Amino acid sequence: MSAQAFWLAWAQIPDVGAILMQRLEAEFGSLAMAWTASVSALQQVTGIGTVTAETIDQYRRQIDPLTFFEHHLQSNPQFWTLADADYPDWLREIADPPPVLYYRGNVNLLENQGVVPMIAMVGTRHPSDYGRRWTRRIATSLTQAGVSIVSGLAEGIDTEAHQSCLAAEGRTIAVLGTGVDQVYPTSNRLLSRQIARQGLLLSEFPAGTKPDRSHFPRRNRIIAGLCRATLVMEAPKKSGALITARLANDYGREVYVLPGSLDNPRSQGCLHLLDQGAQIILGESELLERLGTLPQFLDRLNPMAVGQAGQPDQPGQLSLLTAMPPVELEPELKQVFQRVPLEPIAVDTIVQQAGLETGTVLSALAQLEMMGLVSQLPGMRYQRG
Repeated sequence: MSAQAFWLAWAQIPDVGAILMQRLEAEFGSLAMAWTASVSALQQVTGIGTVTAETIDQYRRQIDPLTFFEHHLQSNPQFWTLADADYPDWLREIADPPPVLYYRGNVNLLENQGVVPMIAMVGTRHPSDYGRRWTRRIATSLTQAGVSIVSGLAEGIDTEAHQSCLAAEGRTIAVLGTGVDQVYPTSNRLLSRQIARQGLLLSEFPAGTKPDRSHFPRRNRIIAGLCRATLVMEAPKKSGALITARLANDYGREVYVLPGSLDNPRSQGCLHLLDQGAQIILGESELLERLGTLPQFLDRLNPMAVGQAGQPDQPGQLSLLTAMPPVELEPELKQVFQRVPLEPIAVDTIVQQAGLETGTVLSALAQLEMMGLVSQLPGMRYQRG
């Protein structure tokens, strides 16, 4: 709670973002220690000049972190900070993750840990029938394959993606440019409620925050950062979806694009992305096959789930592993396994997050390795598979 309080307090200071907070934490050992550092000491941190240091000092005099934290919880009971183990792993990896991430709905920690794959689907607010139809088809196929669909709750492509996922009884995540208690556009009020029941609403803005033009480009980096891949379904030249695609590419994530007609202005942005090297979407089954070749998806293919669907030979019916491993683990093994992400992680971090003795964790990791569920890497690091 103390760490959360100081991350939250620092987030209230203008021009102090995640990168600067991480530098402060590295320099002083914790954000709590940084909060009491002298102005001259703050100026020794890269990125903090005289003006920024004086601004920090001014805000520190006005905020008591623990008091502010308790008051903030009254209207914002659910949020993660970068100090929290449950903060989404994929989002944590980007250069500028939101220091505070508010949520409303049903959390699936397997999504946060990268076990359940998340795919972004974005596009124009004014799609053609072709764009709507293929968004529904792709969203439905991905949902049936066990993927969680991420979008921005905007009109058009976003709405089609969310609705199709819900109709297929899957999980969808809406990243907002408002507080999670606000709905924009208001026409999606019912959809927002459905997502809160069946999925999750996310925002870096606290409760009560109204829509603002500057919020939505910032929202797009969260959409791209949460996901292993971004699909641009239909977008004109100046679409915000192109911002999401560019950010996804900057973060080292895959970008897939639905091709459109040269005669359709709504497809010009998509055609530009294809010209710049984005991968083309040629159908549901072909897209799933390509996703299945990505390292983070390959190990999630679940032939048993395909067989249970009764249609193992039909295109678009690959199923990605969305649950725990196909064996029943003892409680301690399960507790340790849940703390091992897809990307390499230090054993000390696993010990801290699991809340178990070091010897217990090492023993569990050895057993999980023998079971083929985790791998040990040099430097006492571990990852899934």
